[in-house]
Amino acid sequence: MNTTATDSDPGPLLRLVRRQEIAFAMVGMVNTGLGMALTVMWLKVFGDRVPAALAPAAAYAVSIVIAFVLHRTLVFRVRGHVVRDFLAFCGVNSGGLLMNMVLLQVAVSVLHLPDIPSAVVVMGLVAVASFFGHRHISFRRKPDSAVVVAADTA
Repeated sequence: MNTTATDSDPGPLLRLVRRQEIAFAMVGMVNTGLGMALTVMWLKVFGDRVPAALAPAAAYAVSIVIAFVLHRTLVFRVRGHVVRDFLAFCGVNSGGLLMNMVLLQVAVSVLHLPDIPSAVVVMGLVAVASFFGHRHISFRRKPDSAVVVAADTA
């Protein structure tokens, strides 16, 4: 099911949905909703005292930590290397943001495609790329040496 996990127990979410890709999408949807709710909350908390642009930044600061914990525990099921994993997680997320910005700009300005459908398609592509980025970068683990030895002798 997941070559990056060090646990044999898939955990409650993966036992329910059985597909890591679906679990990733579910956690992503929850985190997107949380980000929206936090942005609205920060807009209300900050009021007119600070620029509105700080609300999504504050929401992101909270939601990225929650997304990291949920993906780490419910989707990729890894242990150890918490700081390395978190920094890699932030890097993959930042790469996704950059990819989103560049692809959307190319779609709209260079290819002259409509902005809203382009944004939806680009976000879907970024979500797929993010899944593989988190699987192979953020939560990557070396295979157990016993598994490698067993595979070599088989």
